[in-house]
Amino acid sequence: MRNTIRAVLLVVAALGTIAATKGNWLATTETGDVWHSVGNPDAPVKLAEYISYTCPHCGDFARSGEDALKLAYIPTGNVQVEVRHYIRDDVDLTAALLAWCGKPADFTRNHAILMHAQPQWLAARQATSAGQRQRWETGTTLERRRAMARDLGFYELFRDRYTTPQLDRCLADDALADRLEASTQSYRDDIGVTGTPSFTLNGVLLAGTYSWDMLAPQIDARLPAGATPARPVPVATD
Repeated sequence: MRNTIRAVLLVVAALGTIAATKGNWLATTETGDVWHSVGNPDAPVKLAEYISYTCPHCGDFARSGEDALKLAYIPTGNVQVEVRHYIRDDVDLTAALLAWCGKPADFTRNHAILMHAQPQWLAARQATSAGQRQRWETGTTLERRRAMARDLGFYELFRDRYTTPQLDRCLADDALADRLEASTQSYRDDIGVTGTPSFTLNGVLLAGTYSWDMLAPQIDARLPAGATPARPVPVATD
């Protein structure tokens, strides 16, 4: 697991270095009560992602589409991306709380770390014992979240970014947890999101769109006249 974490951090750091050479829109972030955005606030194309950390298809998208967006779309100023959490279960919520750790500007990298390491920690979830799962369901809310974080390697994943007490404070943020769960219900009721990943472009929910290959042409079609669609090769994560 430690070698995997090291590889994940190298990939995420490489993305940050490459993107930084392409423009400063990647450093332009906004944070709301339940979302984070990156990119030009006046971009003509506004993409909202509805994602779940425990959804393998969301992880696939993050490791291809989100990397492509960071490398070639957001830096042009033509696309702003907003991440909205769709909470499916307690593990999903635990991961989301850790993604919000630190300063608002930390979110983009925290999110990428969780998604790039997702295959490993989802496998760890599958391999948990009955005793571990029992710890996830007993005790205080914080005790349950800490048990999940330990068993799935989240503390190790973030050990170079935050101390254990800092991570525990993030896991104890019940106000944020309540907002994220309430927003998930509103996405179902008000927008019609029924699964993950889902996307809206300029406020319109895209039907039958679950992958980067499906999404990219729809972004390209909305780019300003004269803008060149960009399709970089995704960064390998295996």
